[in-house]
Amino acid sequence: MTAEQRTAPVDPAEPSLRHVLGRLALLEAGVRAAVTARRQADPKPDDAFRGLYLSDRYIDALLDRRPTGPAGRTDPLADLVEAAADEAEAAGHHVRLRGLAQKFGLSAGDVDALLVAAAPDLDPRFEKLYGYLHDDVSLRRASVGLAIQLSGGSPLDHEARGRFDPDAPLRSGGLLAVEEPAKPFLTRPLRVPDRVTAYLLGNTALDPALHGALRRPMALDSAEGARISRAWAAGVRVVYCKQPPGDWTAAVVAAQDPVAIVLDISYLSGTDISGALHSAIRDARMLDRTLVAGPIDGVEPAVLRQLTGSGARVVLHGAGAWDPGWATTGVLGLDLLTLARRQVPPELRARVTDRPLALAAFRLSPDQVRRSISAAESLAAADGVQPGDEHLRAGARMQNATGLGRLARRVEPAATWSDLVLPPMPLAQLRHLTDRLRWRERVLGDWQLRRAGGRGEGVTVLFAGEPGTGKTMAAEVIAADLGLDLYVIDLSTVVDKYIGETEKNLERVFSGAEGVNGVLFFDEADALFGKRSEVSDARDRYANLEVAYLLQRMESFDGLAVLATNLKANLDPGFARRLSLIVEFSRPDVKERRQLWQQALASVPLGDDVDLDFCAEAFELAGGDIRNIAVTAAYLAAADSGVADMRWLVRAVRVEYRKLGRLCVEAEFGRYFPLLTNDSLATKPPPHAPMPSVAS
Repeated sequence: MTAEQRTAPVDPAEPSLRHVLGRLALLEAGVRAAVTARRQADPKPDDAFRGLYLSDRYIDALLDRRPTGPAGRTDPLADLVEAAADEAEAAGHHVRLRGLAQKFGLSAGDVDALLVAAAPDLDPRFEKLYGYLHDDVSLRRASVGLAIQLSGGSPLDHEARGRFDPDAPLRSGGLLAVEEPAKPFLTRPLRVPDRVTAYLLGNTALDPALHGALRRPMALDSAEGARISRAWAAGVRVVYCKQPPGDWTAAVVAAQDPVAIVLDISYLSGTDISGALHSAIRDARMLDRTLVAGPIDGVEPAVLRQLTGSGARVVLHGAGAWDPGWATTGVLGLDLLTLARRQVPPELRARVTDRPLALAAFRLSPDQVRRSISAAESLAAADGVQPGDEHLRAGARMQNATGLGRLARRVEPAATWSDLVLPPMPLAQLRHLTDRLRWRERVLGDWQLRRAGGRGEGVTVLFAGEPGTGKTMAAEVIAADLGLDLYVIDLSTVVDKYIGETEKNLERVFSGAEGVNGVLFFDEADALFGKRSEVSDARDRYANLEVAYLLQRMESFDGLAVLATNLKANLDPGFARRLSLIVEFSRPDVKERRQLWQQALASVPLGDDVDLDFCAEAFELAGGDIRNIAVTAAYLAAADSGVADMRWLVRAVRVEYRKLGRLCVEAEFGRYFPLLTNDSLATKPPPHAPMPSVAS
């Protein structure tokens, strides 16, 4: 229903509303009779202080009154009202009050009690009339006793009183609330939720308390959705779907029921989850719609039993397995993990790119795909171009959750394949690594090479080599090529001295990685993945447990994890079987060092005497060392003439050698060794530069 429809005047000629107004007229007649009886029994009808005190005469009248039994009601007006409703239903109209009674299993007495409680919200005259009948102007809502009286019952009738029990249809269905439990039962006020009253008047909007958690998923046709539809047709009312993070269940159900109520329970944190779910199932039953709710991990079992025992179509989802204690009826259980591993439908990418591998390395839910496309179009519009693969990847990265925020440092990769200087073999292995991510759906899905035993489908690779040989840059290049972010795991937040805490932190890392599309990079991995040893004391036992946990957890990981170590021999042998690849990084040869020197100094003004061929041949350094030397030489040159000549290069080499613990020998520096005779690296500032001040 649109906003205009909700605010439009109600048509009294509408059959369903006519039926409600007719029932209110019947109630008004009953109230009139009760008022007349009240006046006749009133010992002092003209008392100006009525309701403020109890007189002796009034107490005597109360003592003379005897409880009465139920009074039969035969009102010709009731026959006319119900006959009109019969005609409306025969003509194809939906009579909401009758539909409400049918959906919630209400008896005729339940409907009467519901109307008595709702009357002040439909006609303000009933407030004052109820205050008179209560002999208290402040009591403007019907009480349990008044509802029993106006429904033709007796306070001694256990069936009439039972309508207001917590497990009775009116209350268990969320149609009626009995307030102020400290009062005696018959004087407790009744309240009908605003949504129920609005529904009787034709408003089909959902409870406003749910709006922050409501979702509108994109429909996703699937075999699982067809199974759910067949189960509904067979009478199954409860479905549970095990799924990864995302809106997979909602998307599958939306293809079968486009008007399903989709509720994200995670957005109800800090609120009354039980009350919100109670309202959601009530609205689903009133509107005859399916309720999709989740994730239910952590929701109280009693609340879940209320959902599954309501009789409505309920589809729940979560990350764990179904607990039989959550329902007393038959449940259809589905596993959507396989569905989530499939390629995103090509038609969703057609608006942005015609190349099918743009999102191959991403695991996106249907709603994330939609948001990625929207973000890509916005980014492309800002650039003034048509959306392309880079825009789509950037939009997809924007969908990453923040589960790794405290445990990892997010790096937006900028390095490319041209920045990576490696021998042919490790370079080919890195290319193969990206192919594993791009084509794993074809290999594992279409060609059915998925691993058994519930193991994950992630890719884990070990980068082994000396410091500075390019392991970190290689991880950045891989992430950039796939369009993913690089998450460098912060060991300081993972390793804990207390027993069991390191495993918990690692679980947070892997669980958080499930909500992001990125590359996990464990630098100095031997600190976590070290060898197990023989148990000689309790510390050895718990250290071995940590490694054993990692071995198990990596089996079920679905992402890309890169382990980097300087000492491959320190890793536990159990990791070898679980690794997809092992890439060996060696020190560069002369040709590779020449290329590294050229790339490191590409943007630095060089002197005419710079001899990069000599540097590459004379100094056996790793790529990281060469990069450090280039930076040091650039600083030295910037403080002098602004040109990095050979003098500053060899002095920068000396700085790096001292860091590495190596000696500067004349045989290695050759003809440039005399440039090192001045031990001072300080230079005089250029004439145009001001002298630095010295603090006193």
